[in-house]
Amino acid sequence: MIKRPIIAPSLLSADFLNLGEEIENLNNSGIDWLHFDVMDGHFVPNLTFGPMILAQIRQKTKLYLDVHLMVENAAQYIEPFVKAGADALSFHIENNPHIHKNIMEVKSHNKKAGVVINPGTSICALEGILPFVDHVLFMSVNPGFGGQKFIPETLQKVCALREIIQKNGYKITMIIDGGINEATALDALRAGIDGLVIGNAFFKHPLKKYDKICTHYKSLKYEAESN
Repeated sequence: MIKRPIIAPSLLSADFLNLGEEIENLNNSGIDWLHFDVMDGHFVPNLTFGPMILAQIRQKTKLYLDVHLMVENAAQYIEPFVKAGADALSFHIENNPHIHKNIMEVKSHNKKAGVVINPGTSICALEGILPFVDHVLFMSVNPGFGGQKFIPETLQKVCALREIIQKNGYKITMIIDGGINEATALDALRAGIDGLVIGNAFFKHPLKKYDKICTHYKSLKYEAESN
């Protein structure tokens, strides 16, 4: 069983000139997930990775590969990323009228499926899909680029969804992504978050060693629980 919080470094902040070495260091770091941001230049104003890159990374790691689809026409990416070795795929609620169908297709491949909401999206939009998802990813920045400032109002939605999950007995993991550092991670954990997607604050942390950084972030849960 994974010891909370889940630590999920975002590959978007890794050193791409030395990606093989980065993956090897992550393999030995104690992290739980590797977060894979897929952007198509349409839903968000940036271009990143495709299934080919994920397939190559899968050959070098047994880490849980968490794919965040920031794309139009997300359905067309399900099979390619499943075949490439993804363990989980997440879909934005904002641009996906057939999200239930997409979620169930992912589950038909025995993979985990999640839903993502942007900072300006109400949790009311999740009501119909919550019984079917494994995790909810809260964007605490507007998606598209790394290195943005954390939007604190996101935590109000985290608290509200936590109450809904507890009331209904859902088995849903809550993850947060965007502007996560030591201070914002602590606030998120206090709000009830289960997992942290960490970009620059992980890969550029002054501790340098990924195992030490992972241990440091995991230890924040004790501080969060003591306050």
